[in-house]
Amino acid sequence: MENIKDKVVVITGASSGIGEATALLLAQRGAKVVLGARGEDKLKQLAERIIAAGGEAVYAPTDVKKQDEVSKLVNLAREHFDRIDVLFSNAGVMPVSPLDDLAVQDWEDMVDIHIKGLLYGIAAALPIFRKQGSGHFINTASTAAHKTVPNQTIYSGTKYAVRAISEGLRQEAGEKLRVTVISPGFVNTNFADSISNPEVKAKMNESRDKLAMPPEAVADAVAYCIGVSASIDVGEIIIRPTAQA
Repeated sequence: MENIKDKVVVITGASSGIGEATALLLAQRGAKVVLGARGEDKLKQLAERIIAAGGEAVYAPTDVKKQDEVSKLVNLAREHFDRIDVLFSNAGVMPVSPLDDLAVQDWEDMVDIHIKGLLYGIAAALPIFRKQGSGHFINTASTAAHKTVPNQTIYSGTKYAVRAISEGLRQEAGEKLRVTVISPGFVNTNFADSISNPEVKAKMNESRDKLAMPPEAVADAVAYCIGVSASIDVGEIIIRPTAQA
C-alpha cells in the first residue's frame, strides 16, 4: 500500500467509530489526514494522538449539514498540504424508528447529513480534483443501501441515495477521478446512542453485540481503496460480519 504515503485525505465524521479508525490507520501508513466532525475536543485529542505517533494531522470542527463548514474543511487541506487527494465522506447518524413514531426531526437529520452533507463535499472537492487532474471520492453507504427492513426506512432511503449519487458521480467523473462506495454491515460504534425509541434501541444494541464488526475492518477497506493501483476501478466494497446474513 505504498500509494497511501503522503496522500492528503479529508475525513468527515472523524472523531469516533469508522472515521477515527480510518484516520489512525491512514496516518500510520503515511497519509496526511484532515479531520472533520462536530466534536472539537475529540478531534483535538485524535490529532494530538496522530502527531505524537509521528503522523501529520490537522482538524476543524465540521457540521456537514452546513455547506460553508464542509468547504472550510476541504480548503484546510489545501492551506496546510497544498492539495487534496481523497475525500472520505463518512459522517452519519442512525436514529432509526418506526414510521409511526413520526420522528420528523430524525428524518431531516439523516437527509441533511447523509445526502446534503455528501453533496456539499462533492461541491467543495470536485472543482479542486478537476483542476488537479486527480482525486478520489470515498463515500460511506451501508448494506441498508441494498436491503430495506422495518424501522430503518428513512436511514435505508438516504443510504440508497448515497449509492445512487456516487454511481452517477462515478459515471461523470471520467478517467482521472475515482469514486468508491463503502457499504458496511453492523459496525461496533455508538450509532445506537441517537435512537430515541427504547424498544428499537434495545434490539439494535442486541444485534450489534451479536453481529458487529470492529470499525478497523472498515478502515482496512478504505486503506485498500486508496492504496490500490489507479488502474483498478473499485466501485463498491460491501463488508459484512461473518455472522450477518
